Amino acid sequence: MALGVPISETFTSVQGEGKLAGVPSWFVRFSGCNLRCAWCDTPYASWAPEPHTREIAHLLDEARASGVTHAVVTGGEPMLFDSVVELCEGLRQAGMHITIETAGTISRALACDLMSISPKLSNSTPFGDPRDPDGHWAARHEARRLNFESLQGLIDLHPKRQFKFVISRPADLAEVETILTRLKGWVDGDVLLMPEGTSPAALASKSWIAGECVRRNWRYGPRLHIELYGNTRGT
Repeated sequence: MALGVPISETFTSVQGEGKLAGVPSWFVRFSGCNLRCAWCDTPYASWAPEPHTREIAHLLDEARASGVTHAVVTGGEPMLFDSVVELCEGLRQAGMHITIETAGTISRALACDLMSISPKLSNSTPFGDPRDPDGHWAARHEARRLNFESLQGLIDLHPKRQFKFVISRPADLAEVETILTRLKGWVDGDVLLMPEGTSPAALASKSWIAGECVRRNWRYGPRLHIELYGNTRGT
């Protein structure tokens, strides 16, 4: 069994995003990411990934002891790590419903009940970010943020899926539509638009997104954990 899985945190809370918002869930967050979103709300798993490691056996013991039936495998980018396959298989054997949160740049076949795909729009690229003074990460992020072969592979491999798009401005909607036209096999009910922001006030200021969802028969994606707890780790 693999040792030394890079994990920044585990906790039990309610799912804050997507089709299963509000469902009690055990979360395991991989530390490490191949992208650097300007608005990332978990920089300790991406911009400055924490070096903690955990054994898969111990993670599975914790998941079983959590008292909930849903597990969320997130990051960072969990699909970067070969160990995610073993972890998800263990969660399945434990009888847990598995959601995987991914940017969709990497496709893997693994145990998953809901593949939660968040393709990154141009609003995510950290141009001029002080954490990236030489622009190295901005260039890498922009080159990597969309991988249509991997996105289509995830659709083909996982019939239960959702697409979550972070929306900052009206111009983002055309970009979402362009991405979706290049993919096959999804339905309107798979598409969620989420407002960008890390405070309830910032989210409320983008109520216009709900109207755009109605126009397109897509879903509005609340960020329940922000509304309940604010931008707080372990929630």
